[in-house]
Amino acid sequence: MPSGDRRDAVKAMMRAGQRELVAELERLDGGARFGRSGGARLLEDGDVFERACIRSASTADDGFFAAGLSVVLHPRNPYVPAFEAHFRYCESGDLWWFAGTVDLSPCYGFAEDATHFHRTLKAYCDTWDPAFHAQAKRACDDHFRLPHRDEPRGIGGIAFDHLRLPGPDGWRRAAAFTVAGIATIAPAYLPIVRRRAALPHGERERRWQLCRRGRYVEFALVHDAAAARPTDAEAILMALPPLARWESGCTPEPGSAEAGLSSFLVPRDWAAETPVIAG
Repeated sequence: MPSGDRRDAVKAMMRAGQRELVAELERLDGGARFGRSGGARLLEDGDVFERACIRSASTADDGFFAAGLSVVLHPRNPYVPAFEAHFRYCESGDLWWFAGTVDLSPCYGFAEDATHFHRTLKAYCDTWDPAFHAQAKRACDDHFRLPHRDEPRGIGGIAFDHLRLPGPDGWRRAAAFTVAGIATIAPAYLPIVRRRAALPHGERERRWQLCRRGRYVEFALVHDAAAARPTDAEAILMALPPLARWESGCTPEPGSAEAGLSSFLVPRDWAAETPVIAG
């Protein structure tokens, strides 16, 4: 496929993913709709999401081309984890490749949710190669860490880069795998939202959520921003949570549900776990 046709196909693929996710999240939220800000669709102050940003963008410069879809979701209820996904395509000269990341950042640990999330991602990865998930999960665990705190940001997910195959149908197969990844966002995350969005919570849980969002901001501004292209600055800022806090009081009480999060975030093979489902 000629380069121009590939670029048009990828831009259409990312825009289609954006449209579908906007429709899904508006139905789920019920209290707000997405507005437009350049190539981004932004929902704020909804019933379920305090901020949801879905951005489809492309850039071309001196033989380099990139297009991508970014999804960042900050829920209102502290028991609903924050979510982030990025899928992108790049060309440089005669080279092309696909890349993607999907990860989950909970404030409270629910094994049922973690197992569902990772099993859904594994099922997606297995359509490419049964050995791919372990590699992509490990890459995600390694990337989404705060080195200055020596702790994970969340429970990980998958991350891959420079995905390409030789042969006349290599591009088509890699593109199809990326389309399937975008389509996996909803079944991986939305059942968790529906399960937790109505759970009662109070000021304690809200305060903890804002402290955990502080970790998200630290990662975005200290690590992601350092590796970003200059044109990514707006996307990084739009994806930040609307509220966060930093304070010494964010140290949880021993034995509390908040204190249990640190052990919950330790990387493990969630896809192989048998969760205890509360009933």
